Amino acid sequence: MTTTDPTRPAPVPMHRLFFEEPGPPRPAELPGGDPAWLVSRYADVRQVLSDPRFGRARLYAPEAPALSGVPDLVNNPDLMFNQDGSDHLRLRRTLRRAFTPRAVARWRPWIAATVEGILDRLESRPQPADVVAEFALPLPVAVISRLMGLDESTWDRVRYWSEHAFSDGTHEREQVAAALKEFSAFGARLLAERRSTPGEDLVSGLVTAADEEGGVPEAQLVSLVCGLVVGGHDSTMTMLGNALLYLLGERRETWPRLGADEEAAGLLVERLVHLVPLGDDRGSTRHAAEDVEVSGVRIPAGAIVIADCGMANRDPEVFPPATLYDLFAPLEAPTLSFGAGPHYCLGAWLARTELQLALHRLAARFPELRLADPVDAVVWRTGTTSRSPRRLGVRW
Repeated sequence: MTTTDPTRPAPVPMHRLFFEEPGPPRPAELPGGDPAWLVSRYADVRQVLSDPRFGRARLYAPEAPALSGVPDLVNNPDLMFNQDGSDHLRLRRTLRRAFTPRAVARWRPWIAATVEGILDRLESRPQPADVVAEFALPLPVAVISRLMGLDESTWDRVRYWSEHAFSDGTHEREQVAAALKEFSAFGARLLAERRSTPGEDLVSGLVTAADEEGGVPEAQLVSLVCGLVVGGHDSTMTMLGNALLYLLGERRETWPRLGADEEAAGLLVERLVHLVPLGDDRGSTRHAAEDVEVSGVRIPAGAIVIADCGMANRDPEVFPPATLYDLFAPLEAPTLSFGAGPHYCLGAWLARTELQLALHRLAARFPELRLADPVDAVVWRTGTTSRSPRRLGVRW
């Protein structure tokens, strides 16, 4: 499992997290102390994430151990990620066409234009400028807002809801519950507005697809909308902040090629997504519906299984140590950072496109970009399940 490097003070930058060597399935514990099984080798994690006998819905049965001490969006049973079988497929079909590589390719020109507009504003800022506030945050917020037809007046509330939707348990329970209630009301109003006055946005398409599909509970649609709003920008913002800290702080030699070659930027993004996790906990949890054998080890029915994607992404049998940190080398196998199987991240192609265009154009426009402060002086955005620099001063 993931731990911080014991030779460094915590919290360490995300690219410096220490990962144990992957091995056979073994007994482990959930954060609350309840028993679980840990799988960590690449093939084993892919099996758990792809095998329908390992599901999500039963994690939220009345008798199941709590996965979080406070309410949050990630552990809402109505969330698409927490559905299995036909319930999951019904919800996924309402969105699947919107996030295909072909659909994202159609969005690429206006995403590129959005990147350029934000870079124009960054260039006008006094130095040192905060590349998180001026670039890593506004870009994904602007993209998901355009896709969902949200105006700029909602952006501050979206950030507030994101902090509570992905709470790591440090927020007050009542505060999180109130924020999520407010967020759900926003999602319900948005659905109602697009039913009465549909447009060309993603929410209008979702409403139409859900009506065509039939049988989709309203609570699940609300959770789906809320998940898109916060998930559609938080992970990309987090990845951008962490990537810039790594590239400018420790891999500055990659900057010229990143700015000169858009295709190379795509390879680099794939490596960064593979190597730099979004948060300190990389386990994706599943429930075993029956006895299942994984690499010769019997995992009993009813067991909770932690699939550690971070360890699996460093499995030396799949990803040779000699090329693991070669940021322009093609991956030897698909990364597990976006998951695998039926719950594979729908937004993976959008995230790749945003990251590629963002990092390529930033390096091209600012070839002398450098950090204004040492890597170890970074103040971290904490309190959520993802972690990235709260502020990142840069000069050019």
